[in-house]
Amino acid sequence: MISSINEFRNPFFIGVAGTGMSALAQYLKGIGKNVSGSDRFFTPGTYNEMQEKLETEGIRCFVQNGEGITQETDLVVVSTAIEDTVVEVQKAKQLNIPVIRRSELLALIAQSKKTIAVGGTSGKSTTSAMLFDILEYAGLQPSIISGAGLISIIKNGKIGNAKVGAGDWLVIEADESDGSIVQYKPEIGLLLNVDKDHQEIDELMSLFGIFKTNSKKFVVNQSHTLSKRLSQDERNDFSTDSKFPAGYVATDFKQKGLDISFKINGIEFSLHLVGRHNMENAVAASAVANQLGVDLVTCAAALQHYEGIYRRHQVLGNKHGVWLIDDYAHNPVKCAAAIAACQPVAPKVIAWFQPHGYKPTNFLREDFVTEIASVLRPEDEIWMSEIFYAGGTAVKDISANDLISDLKVLGKAAFFIENRNDFLSAVRSHLTDDCVLLLMAARDPSLEQFAKQTWQEL
Repeated sequence: MISSINEFRNPFFIGVAGTGMSALAQYLKGIGKNVSGSDRFFTPGTYNEMQEKLETEGIRCFVQNGEGITQETDLVVVSTAIEDTVVEVQKAKQLNIPVIRRSELLALIAQSKKTIAVGGTSGKSTTSAMLFDILEYAGLQPSIISGAGLISIIKNGKIGNAKVGAGDWLVIEADESDGSIVQYKPEIGLLLNVDKDHQEIDELMSLFGIFKTNSKKFVVNQSHTLSKRLSQDERNDFSTDSKFPAGYVATDFKQKGLDISFKINGIEFSLHLVGRHNMENAVAASAVANQLGVDLVTCAAALQHYEGIYRRHQVLGNKHGVWLIDDYAHNPVKCAAAIAACQPVAPKVIAWFQPHGYKPTNFLREDFVTEIASVLRPEDEIWMSEIFYAGGTAVKDISANDLISDLKVLGKAAFFIENRNDFLSAVRSHLTDDCVLLLMAARDPSLEQFAKQTWQEL
C-alpha cells in the first residue's frame, strides 16, 4: 500500500474534473508528478472548460473508458462517488495498480508538509482562503488545497482551488461529511463550528474529537456552544462575542452595504464581504496566522485585499436595482446565514434554494424550515426548485415543495417552482428596484451556468 507521496510518479484521477479531485491533481502536478485523469463530463469534440484548464496545467485528460490507464500508471485515485464496478477501477485492479480514495491521498500530502487543517460544518473554504491569503501576504509562501476556487488565483487563468508554494505551510480543508477528517494529523487543527449537517450532532462531536486528538495544536471557536467543548487552550482560541473569552476576540461588528468592519483584539479590520459569519471566518484565520508569527496589523492589511472565493456570496452585479448574489449555502445554518448577510444590503431579499439529495433533505427538513423561517423578514421571500438528483438508487420520498408547504404554514412568503429554468420569469414581478436576488445551492455542476444565465436574463 502507498504510504508516502514519494512512492508514485504517474497518478491517474478518475473523476478529475470534480472540485476536490482537480485540486489534488494540480497540487501533484505542481510538485513534479506526471498527472493524468478522466471524467464522465469529457467527451470527444465537445469543449469543456475544466478540461482545458487542466490540460493547460499539463494534466492529460481522457474519456472515462479506461484508455488513460496504462502500464506506466502507478497509482489510481478515486472520489467517494466512484464505485468498484467502474471500468477504470476494474482495469487498475487487473494491472495491480494501487487504488486509493481522494481523502487518503490528501492525508499523504498533508504528511509531507506542515499542515493547517480547517474543520467545521460551515466556513471551511472561506477561512482556508483567508488564511492562505494572509500567509501569502506575509511572505510565508504557503500552499493550499481547497474546496473552492480563490478569486486571487482564478484571475490568473487558473482553476483556483490549489497552489503549490515554496514555503513550509499547507492549508487544507478537513471534511467531516465523509468522515475523512479523522485521517489528518496536522500541526494545527482549526474547528470553526459544529451544526447538524450530514450527521447527527453526537456523530459530529465524535469525529471532531478525533480531529482534536490528531492535531498537535487545536484552535476552536469559543463563541460556539459545541466547538468550545473541544478547546485545548483558551489562549489559542477565538470568539465573536466578548461574553466568551478567548485569545482572539472580534468586536464592534458593522455592515454597510457589501462591506463589513470589526476589531480583533482592538485592531481594526475591514473587508469587502457581507455577514457576521465572515467576521467569524476572518478572526479564525487571523488567530491561526498570528500563532505562526504574523501580527494582527498584517492580518488586517491582507484581508483588506481579500477577493473572496468562488460561489461564496459572489456578487455578480446589480441590474435595475437588483443585486444578484450566488452562494454555496446548502445546509440549514448556512442558508439562514446567507439570507441574513444580504438583509443589510437591501430592504427585500428574495432567496432561491435548490436542495441536493433526497436523503439529506429528508434528514434536515425540520432544520431547514426552522432556520430559514427564523431569519426571513416580512418583506423577504424564499423560493425553492426541486431537489437536485445526481443519479443512483436514492428513494425520492420528499420534494422541495414539502419544505415550502411547511414554511407557508408558518406564515412565510414561500414559493415552489419545480423547474429552475422557470424561476426568473416567475419571480420577475416580485422584484423591486432595491432588492437582493440570492441563489443558494451546492453539488450540482451546472450551478455556475445557471447563475450566469440568470444574470444575463435579469
